[in-house]
Amino acid sequence: MLKIRLMGTKNDIKWFEKILKRQPKVAVTEVSELYRNKGTNRYYRAYVEVQKANIKEKSN
Repeated sequence: MLKIRLMGTKNDIKWFEKILKRQPKVAVTEVSELYRNKGTNRYYRAYVEVQKANIKEKSN
């Protein structure tokens, strides 16, 4: 399992979260709420937990 901290604008974080969820080899197990970074109203952070997805590759 990996714990990843995402930092950026709200739109950037949501965009990257969607990309992670579409990856077949990655299972997103948890996404935190958005937290505002101190000293700015523009940038936020979120925490994501991911792990390897259990995908069996097809054999021809």
